[in-house]
Amino acid sequence: MLYGILAAASALLLTAVLSAAVRVPALRFGIVERRRGRGVPLLGGVAVMAGVGGVAWVGEWSGVAPLGHEAGWLVVVGAGLGVLGLVGDVARLPFVVRTAGVVVAAALVVPYGELGVLGGVLGVVWIVFVVHGFKGMRRSDGVLGVVGAVTAFALSGCAAAEVMDGLATLFSVLAAALTGFLMHNWPPARVVLGTCGALFVGFLLAGGVLHVYAVGHEGGVGAPFALTAVATADAVLVLVSRKRAGRELWRCGPDHLAHRLRRLGLTPPGVAIVLGAATAGAAGVGLGIHMLWTQPRTAWWVAGVAGVVVLGALCVPVGAARPAPTGIRPLPTAARSAPTGVHRAPTGAHRAPTGVQRASAGVPRVPAAVHRVPAAVARPRSRPRPIPGGRVG
Repeated sequence: MLYGILAAASALLLTAVLSAAVRVPALRFGIVERRRGRGVPLLGGVAVMAGVGGVAWVGEWSGVAPLGHEAGWLVVVGAGLGVLGLVGDVARLPFVVRTAGVVVAAALVVPYGELGVLGGVLGVVWIVFVVHGFKGMRRSDGVLGVVGAVTAFALSGCAAAEVMDGLATLFSVLAAALTGFLMHNWPPARVVLGTCGALFVGFLLAGGVLHVYAVGHEGGVGAPFALTAVATADAVLVLVSRKRAGRELWRCGPDHLAHRLRRLGLTPPGVAIVLGAATAGAAGVGLGIHMLWTQPRTAWWVAGVAGVVVLGALCVPVGAARPAPTGIRPLPTAARSAPTGVHRAPTGAHRAPTGVQRASAGVPRVPAAVHRVPAAVARPRSRPRPIPGGRVG
């Protein structure tokens, strides 16, 4: 118990310090993401990985709280996937390469012994789907940090109920690390997770849910679904909306749940709070089902609410231009393109004479005759004039 508190506090402080430290090299080397006209550093995922991995390694090395094979292997594979995401942040990897990396990583951590071959294949598909659901939240300030921290905290309770001490410690450390990261990621964000942190966090959560479910699956699939309901709903919303619009499913766009809440008028902090509260409610139901505090059929309520939210969000337009304020008429095209304070002359207008232009500029008009100088005055003599007395002056 004491080590768990110390490990969580260490992860929180270490991640907060590292999140502030990575801003300078990210800005120096241009590893940024454009948000609302400003560049935000993308190396927050490195700070989270270092905070979680460092505290977990100290616990394993000292022998005070060894993670065990399942949790340790989950961290190692998740860190490898995070490195792949970091390469994508720097070099923009294709979607197929990133997805293939997630599939391989999921295949390496699925507990085939408890789930069987068919269950393992379904587990791989489910991990890939949930990881992309968490990854879609990374483009909104504070959302992935809040949702991930709440999910990790509930998942830590589920693992502790199954006496899986390594996983319980790992997810408590992850929740604390994301809380420390939120000190710099709360809107307006000064650093973001990027693809690196999104893949690392989403993979740890999805893989951990599958491991806990493989041990205690008396409640069926209701508990895993409730624990990841917000990420699942966001992924379903994006797939359906892009399919209806005829867009490629892998193309990024402002069509996630957080973006639609912004279109409804919520502020960025309000979006993070609303999605965090929704995650707390759904994850609480999942924890209750896993702890046998409630019936497994309670998960149908979570599914029903998620379905209503998805259907309602589909009615919110995305990508449309914002209307002009009431009582203000939009300017014509020519007036919008002209510089401030400069009036354009109508098309086809004649040029003013040169004298009129000079007069308007404050230069007095000079008669044309003044400009003409006699040739004798204008041209110097080619030979000096002789001076009486024989000298040449």
